[in-house]
Amino acid sequence: MATFPADGVRWSGQPAGPQHEGETLIDEEGFREQAQAFCAALVAGNVDLAIEAFSAELRQNLGEVISLLPLPVSAADVESVAHGGSGYNIVLLLTGDNETVQLQTRWKDRDDRATVIEVSHLSRVAREPAAPDDDRALGDEESAPSS
Repeated sequence: MATFPADGVRWSGQPAGPQHEGETLIDEEGFREQAQAFCAALVAGNVDLAIEAFSAELRQNLGEVISLLPLPVSAADVESVAHGGSGYNIVLLLTGDNETVQLQTRWKDRDDRATVIEVSHLSRVAREPAAPDDDRALGDEESAPSS
């Protein structure tokens, strides 16, 4: 079974050893790859794998976090990655059956693994439901004219 961090994650060229406050061993590309692995897990329907990227604090409020996601997710993209403070702000665009959601996620290096520590909505756009294959409304084939 796959786990986070994803295989092949890139680490910065810093030597292993004690870190100073705000210093991370994971570089920007490593955080981007982890966010892409998170998106891939959601699209594959493997929410349990995606949850592995969450901090212990987010896991304690899992219902609130999961409610932000447009499940099932049919498409997911990393829109941007920006270094900020001691972590990275990563914007994700997630598309579900009925809506497209833009999420702001905050990632930090926790115990040498990229970890989601915050999730919040930036935008939510309702999608038009898919049109039926024919012109009849659902249930019309069963109805008979009343006498």
